[in-house]
Amino acid sequence: MHLNYQIKETDNYANINSVLINQFHISTRLLSTLIKKQCIMCNNQKVDSRNPVKPNDIITVDLSYEEDNSNIVPTKMDLSILYEDKWMLIIDKPAGIAVHPSMLHFDDSLSNGIRYYFDSIGLKKKIRPVNRLDLNTSGIVIFAKCEFIQQNLSMQMANHTFEKIYLAIIEGFLLEKKGTIELPIARKANSIIERCVDLKNGQKSITHYKVLKEWHHKNCSLVKCCLETGRTHQIRVHFSAIGHPLVGDTLYGNASSEFPRQALHCYELKFIHPITKKNMTLVAGWH
Repeated sequence: MHLNYQIKETDNYANINSVLINQFHISTRLLSTLIKKQCIMCNNQKVDSRNPVKPNDIITVDLSYEEDNSNIVPTKMDLSILYEDKWMLIIDKPAGIAVHPSMLHFDDSLSNGIRYYFDSIGLKKKIRPVNRLDLNTSGIVIFAKCEFIQQNLSMQMANHTFEKIYLAIIEGFLLEKKGTIELPIARKANSIIERCVDLKNGQKSITHYKVLKEWHHKNCSLVKCCLETGRTHQIRVHFSAIGHPLVGDTLYGNASSEFPRQALHCYELKFIHPITKKNMTLVAGWH
């Protein structure tokens, strides 16, 4: 688990720190960790990151150092792995399982299962989910195997080069079969869970949607949603706000005898692999 870069004749880096920050886009926090753990090398020799560089020098960053992950209890569980390499693990999460441990899900969250899996392959790394899904939302969750990957993918989200596509079943039928919902979202007063549209204090929130199918005998529609922003409960709040809550969403809509949870699934993720620079597309069918 290494990053490598060979200094070019045309480069104008003052020192190794400059290479790490500008070439690899390593954060200040991660850089501090790498320096402390002596994980920075030049031409296979551990060096002070303030050292100058010259053409043809090979700068290496060792990201394979062990981390303490004892804060999460390992729990054996069946994992539906969509993709794995030495940098990341991508899971198809079923509904009804939390991503993070909590007081109510101390040892049965997806992170507990990932900790057990990491132990089984001898990987001593913290559990780092890159994207998050609600307890009763199913679909794709990425776990970074080191801080650099988590940092890079989070940066892609901030730069809108990380695409998240959801499938949702909503109540009723939309007049506009393709469009954008742009309504600011804030935490609802006196609630630690619920969100609401707040035109004055809410954060900018944008959901693009397209109707894929309509079931007139059941008074509901299947819509594809692409998130331009990633607010908590964004899709659920947006469709509830325009009068078409998600089927089965008891927090923002109504209970459903046919769907025991909110009908929401993270169907597709698109991003650039931080190491290979290849365009990645992961799809998880709704089942």
